[in-house]
Amino acid sequence: MHNKSIEGVLKELDTSLSGLTESQAKDRLRLYGFNELEEEEESKLRVFLRQFASPLVVILLVAGFLSLLLGELKDATVIYGLVLVNGLLGFYQEIRALTSIRALKSITALKTRVLRDKDEKEIDVRFLVPGDIILLSEGDVVPADIRLVESVALQVDEAILTGESFPVGKMASVVLQEDAPIFERINCLYKGTTVVKGRAVGVVFATGRSTEIGRIARRMVERSPESPLTRALGILAKRLVFILFFSLFLLFLVGIYQGRDIKTLFFFIVAELVSAVPEGLPIVITLSLVVGVLRLSRQKTLVKYLPSAETLGSATYICTDKTGTITEGKPRVERYYPIDKFHLFMCAALCNDSNGIKGDPIELALLEWLEGERFGWPRVREAFERVWEHPFDAKRRFMAVVVKNGDSYDLYVKGAFESLLEMCKECPVEIAKMHESYAKSGLRVLAFGHSKIKRIPHDVHRVKISLVGVIGFLDPPKSGVDEAVKTAREAGIRVVMITGDNLLTAKSVASMVNIYKDQDIAIEGKDLEKFSDDELYNLLKRLTVVARASPDDKYRIVKVLQQKGEIVAVTGDGVNDVPALKAADLGVAMGSGSSAAKDAAKMIITDNNLSVIVEAVKTGRHIAKNIGTAIRYLISTNAFEVMYVSFAILFGLPLPFYATQVLWINLITDGVQDKTFPFTKYEGNPMKEKPKKPQDVLVGKQQLLKILYNSVFITVCHVLLFSYLLRTFSYEQALTISFTSSALSQFPVGIQEISDRPFFRDPLRFMLINPYIFLSVILGVSLQMVAIFFLSEYFHAVTLEWEHIKYALLIPVLTFLAIELRKCLFYLTTSHSVIR
Repeated sequence: MHNKSIEGVLKELDTSLSGLTESQAKDRLRLYGFNELEEEEESKLRVFLRQFASPLVVILLVAGFLSLLLGELKDATVIYGLVLVNGLLGFYQEIRALTSIRALKSITALKTRVLRDKDEKEIDVRFLVPGDIILLSEGDVVPADIRLVESVALQVDEAILTGESFPVGKMASVVLQEDAPIFERINCLYKGTTVVKGRAVGVVFATGRSTEIGRIARRMVERSPESPLTRALGILAKRLVFILFFSLFLLFLVGIYQGRDIKTLFFFIVAELVSAVPEGLPIVITLSLVVGVLRLSRQKTLVKYLPSAETLGSATYICTDKTGTITEGKPRVERYYPIDKFHLFMCAALCNDSNGIKGDPIELALLEWLEGERFGWPRVREAFERVWEHPFDAKRRFMAVVVKNGDSYDLYVKGAFESLLEMCKECPVEIAKMHESYAKSGLRVLAFGHSKIKRIPHDVHRVKISLVGVIGFLDPPKSGVDEAVKTAREAGIRVVMITGDNLLTAKSVASMVNIYKDQDIAIEGKDLEKFSDDELYNLLKRLTVVARASPDDKYRIVKVLQQKGEIVAVTGDGVNDVPALKAADLGVAMGSGSSAAKDAAKMIITDNNLSVIVEAVKTGRHIAKNIGTAIRYLISTNAFEVMYVSFAILFGLPLPFYATQVLWINLITDGVQDKTFPFTKYEGNPMKEKPKKPQDVLVGKQQLLKILYNSVFITVCHVLLFSYLLRTFSYEQALTISFTSSALSQFPVGIQEISDRPFFRDPLRFMLINPYIFLSVILGVSLQMVAIFFLSEYFHAVTLEWEHIKYALLIPVLTFLAIELRKCLFYLTTSHSVIR
């Protein structure tokens, strides 16, 4: 389409500048399909088969096959049956998680403005079709391949497509040669690129897989980034498997040396290996994340990438914008000081892209103010045609326009006082005083300038202007922000406000919401260059305000903090925020922000308020705690099984389980109880605690001590009990009691670990923390009863009488009381207990 005129393109696509009708759009949607790069959806069969792809499951399948060869039909039946049930459980949980993830992704679908039935509408980009007329402005992500119809000072970032690191100027009126390469097609925009400056109107000529980026990405599948906790879990799993392989191999050699049956020993070691690895943990983590993300969605927070929810509770810094996040984002003109009132009004009306209904909040406020001053800005715009413009420059912080005025031209400029001062012939002393006075009182101040010129300038920076006045805007803080900042401080999170406003205004607003205090440091972005990365990090420990900040300043702050191990959340709403949003551990885009910001962020908040982000951190900590509980339970119980067998072999006792019994215990405990942990309620206030790094949640000192305490206690008790049972009962009876006791002893661990609060302090309140876990205990106990009373032949068990059952119940009760004692001691000795 780059080689055709605008009229030719419209004719070929059978459309007009008024856009398509809804009827035409529906017909074309059926013909061309949705405007999306379809991901290759994994079939349910592949998801099911993947449940058996684990090396440990493969080992188990081989063990079952060997059982068949050796004539052990019952063992093979149980092994394959348990593998199948575990596979079905994993399949069910993963399908549910994938469904939830897809639903969450659909919530964050991008929107675009189109002309349909001659009216401007906002639609989901997936419903775009060839022939649609769309409207784009600064910060928008181009939703399809487009031939430009109109363009004003348009610059586009095409790095995603061409690799070009600098924005490319675009122009609608140009017609190019047919063989022009893509990087020279300045009259076209391509899907996935970003509008950096200016605005445009264009006609869609390709959608979905037919776009340029669609051709490149046909074989690509989107993948969520791996989070710190997921990486830590992977490292733990590798180490755990290595330790288990090594220790169980030694046990196998010891067993052979002791003259034990090799076949029985082999099956037992394989079963121990499989049961000792918490292969269900990834499912529990995914379920915890899904539950947490659904909670966040009810709190006006949309998580785009599921793994990013893991790090919410670990954030140590929040780098936030001011306007729209801390303040209302609905400024109004509070005070103004004119030097030339006529040209001040003219500049406010003409150097302004708002139409009075939509646009930048500051520009809307200017038009509202002009109406209050009875200045007819619509008539002025009709009389003075805009012939050139310099869109707002984030680095220079000003906007300029040129309008036709008879045989000459008028240049109007509005922007930061410091920026206009550089272009000014001379600055009236009273203007400087008023600027400082307004800024100290917390007003956002803009300066306005004018110059009479003979021709359109090639370089606006060289034009000398006269200041015609300053205007102070009041943008009051949002309700709840000061409380949110206080909560963040108590939770060990530093809040840094990074804004484009001048230093005086920024400090004043930050003081209103308790971000800036007398002992804190406030600095301008340009001064950050004076500090090395190490010096800047030390400064950031006391720094709470960065004024006149550029996108590069924001990006550098994020990178410096991350290099020192901090976990950083960053808010942003404009295209200039994209680098920092992408670099941050948690990029948080405003719901009212640009498409580019929302596309780069991992999280979107629909209510642009800092308090929502703090609430999201609270939920993130809840997610992290539930994952930590699941890890503690799984490793405690699995470690017990390995230690029990190890002691039995080392002390020369008979094996306390059969291989099939170990697998059964794994199914009715790890396969049932751990799935309830994501639904545990949070006790106390998570925001009274300090941030914890993901590795501390997984294998922190306290975590390891609790795991060791649990597993060693149950192991020692079972070794002593089993020794006694062998002297009192037959081996078959002792084995069945040991089998039942080992299964039942794992349930009190799960019950106790859902809370740090002692159970007997308030039993009813304790049970309400997670009622589901008690249902899982009922299910698990019922299944164990089925195994010993109805399927005893398959599990090498015998039917137990009451005199046997009381021994099977002894250690579960002792385990419950032992963990209760541990929690009571912790509760009494911890003066700053988080339990309240």
